[in-house]
Amino acid sequence: MFGCECLCWESESEFYFSQPQPFSLPANLPEWPQGQGFATGRICLGELEVLKVSKFESIWSCNLMHGKTNKGLTFYKPAGIPDGFFCLGHYCQPNDQPLRGYVLVARNATSSPEEEVGYAYEPVLDMPALKKPLNYTLIWSTDTEHIGCGYFWLPNPPLGYKAMGVVVTDKPEEPKLEEVRCVRVDLTESCEMGDLILATDSKFSKYPFQVWNTRPCKRGMLARGVSVGTFYCSTYLDSEEELEISCLKNLDSTLHAMPNLNQIEALIKHYGPTVFFHPDEVYLPSSVQWFFKNGALLYQDGNVKGESIDYRGSNLPSGGKNDGAFWIDLPNKDDVRDHLKNGNLESAELYVHVKPAMGGTFTDIVMWVFCPFNGPATIKVGLMSIAMSKIGQHVGDWEHFTLRVSNFTGELWSVFFSQHSGGEWVDAFNLEFIEGNKSIVYSSKCGHASYPHPGTYLQGSSKLGIGVRNDAARSKFIVDSSTRYQIIAAEYLDDEIMKEPCWLQYMREWGPTIVYDSRAELEKLIDLLPLFVRFSVENIIFELFPTELYGEEGPTGPKEKDNWKGDEIC
Repeated sequence: MFGCECLCWESESEFYFSQPQPFSLPANLPEWPQGQGFATGRICLGELEVLKVSKFESIWSCNLMHGKTNKGLTFYKPAGIPDGFFCLGHYCQPNDQPLRGYVLVARNATSSPEEEVGYAYEPVLDMPALKKPLNYTLIWSTDTEHIGCGYFWLPNPPLGYKAMGVVVTDKPEEPKLEEVRCVRVDLTESCEMGDLILATDSKFSKYPFQVWNTRPCKRGMLARGVSVGTFYCSTYLDSEEELEISCLKNLDSTLHAMPNLNQIEALIKHYGPTVFFHPDEVYLPSSVQWFFKNGALLYQDGNVKGESIDYRGSNLPSGGKNDGAFWIDLPNKDDVRDHLKNGNLESAELYVHVKPAMGGTFTDIVMWVFCPFNGPATIKVGLMSIAMSKIGQHVGDWEHFTLRVSNFTGELWSVFFSQHSGGEWVDAFNLEFIEGNKSIVYSSKCGHASYPHPGTYLQGSSKLGIGVRNDAARSKFIVDSSTRYQIIAAEYLDDEIMKEPCWLQYMREWGPTIVYDSRAELEKLIDLLPLFVRFSVENIIFELFPTELYGEEGPTGPKEKDNWKGDEIC
């Protein structure tokens, strides 16, 4: 219930911000295969046991953001916390999206850490894992007839402890000490600001006030930071200063909440997206084995003649680094070369890397798509689109998308769509589903970037309408990743359970370095344009192709990408 109604006045019109409704996936979750700690609802982090709470009681709702398209946001406290567990902080989210967040609540692990997670952990003597704050500091407040009453409090932890989140009230009285718990510092990791979700308008506040969601500073499959789901707020911003709240740390070296092999296969069967290639796509995917069997050659620096590659890639040099000593290329014979360029949809499969995320509280299922050839780009300038003859093309194209699954429940949380040198995380409620809980991934024409919805996406300046076209649409060219996949790596599993293929150990380039004068091609394009747009077009295009102007190094395989061990680009 609201402590007071939140109203915002805009252009002499009165708006009431309705509560977001909870989101659920299109289909019910299956009963996952038996395992250790995956999808049991609770995760032991060592000395602490945590569970995810996604039921909330609203505290305060408002619209203080700049701009004309604001939908407001609401601050919540977790509801229905089980006996013995304690709140660590409150939650907030915008009102223009379904209610689908969480905060972690914690308690001391019921069994000893050695019994629970299989390793010896020495607790700090005479210092419990959780303690009440000493008191609270009021960070910011507002109490007006237009936006109601909101008070933001930072817990002040005892010495040797850290606060995990902010507490919100609709009354000026300081919250009770029982409201939250602080966590002993050795059980925490530093966190950083994520997306900005609120910034006050000066007409509502004498001091600027901003709210961000938070995430662990260190992320990736080797990191141990665990997001609590709380937010951070401040009346000033100093990017050099450490945040006054922290995240949790997973001290369970066994990562017992990660799925076993049977559970991984069940997750892929249940969530595996269907990949749609563009109806005009010429350069389709294939399996790696098909690529090797049908003529791909291994070249070594100093040798003019290429060597045939075993279908398993067993004669590829393994390990080391990308030193330019070896590369893969297509054969010189035109008909064989064109045959490989076009790919082979019937053989295509998704190559799956499974790894921990957020300290083992989530699982990332990374699905790699291999295309023997990446086609040339199409430049869009206003209403005009011009197909390039060379720019953007290269041999051996590796693209990917990532499913992020909650290890508390086995629920699909979000999908990362890789797009050239960047990409985007898309929440499950913004995905397009084709069958049950299986989403759709659209692969763009020629470049094979991944998108959540059909359309034309511009890589460049959307304001000026200048950039590289990425066209995505449904077609008969599909790969169903729920059935056509191969699990190639899951480092947290026993080596005897998961053996990586030979070709995955090849760390060099999957295509030759291309050297050509693309500047001449671009300048011809620019000369065709009106004078008043030439300067803008030239700047944008040459920024989009910094390497192709003088030559482009061949692409590397999945294990050489930053996201193999690290987190996706955010």
